[in-house]
Amino acid sequence: MEKPSLFPMSENIGAKTEEILVRSAAGGNSQAFGELVKRYHRRVAALGMGFFKNTADTEDFVQDVFIKAYTKLKSFRGEAKFSTWLLRIAYTTAVNSIKRRKEYLPLADENLLRDQDYTPEEAQMRRLTIETVRECIKELPERFALCLDLYFFYDMAYGEICEVTDLPLNTVKSHIFRAKKLLKEKLQSRLGD
Repeated sequence: MEKPSLFPMSENIGAKTEEILVRSAAGGNSQAFGELVKRYHRRVAALGMGFFKNTADTEDFVQDVFIKAYTKLKSFRGEAKFSTWLLRIAYTTAVNSIKRRKEYLPLADENLLRDQDYTPEEAQMRRLTIETVRECIKELPERFALCLDLYFFYDMAYGEICEVTDLPLNTVKSHIFRAKKLLKEKLQSRLGD
């Protein structure tokens, strides 16, 4: 039987609990860091799959990101959310890993981000919708696609996207605005509206 966790896992863990986990992990508590890894593993893996497109490289990437996060944890000042700080490390690591090949596949894998219970029909419709949107997003300029992906599928605010991508706020807003407009046009043309 598995030992009960000292830090209950839930998607709705409050900021206070996260702050306690981060402080405890920074103080050397490996169980607290393990809970942070469990909480954010899917988000980091989804970002990695967008860059590397295969499981083996993504697993190496995820391990590298969490090692970097662990070694830099004492430098985390809490000015941003931990998830934003972690995704910034992940994004920088991925960009450096591909050495400017710029092979980002936008639209996070929904299976990696959320566990949902769908009927077979709902799952099929969702899969077809995601495939259509993914195909249209692939046609967008990479800088637009990345910002749109972080905004919609990682549910990040403009400021968080700035921190992750190191782009100015107005640039992020502009990229998302233009990406939405282009995506709408592409989807309408595919649907014949």
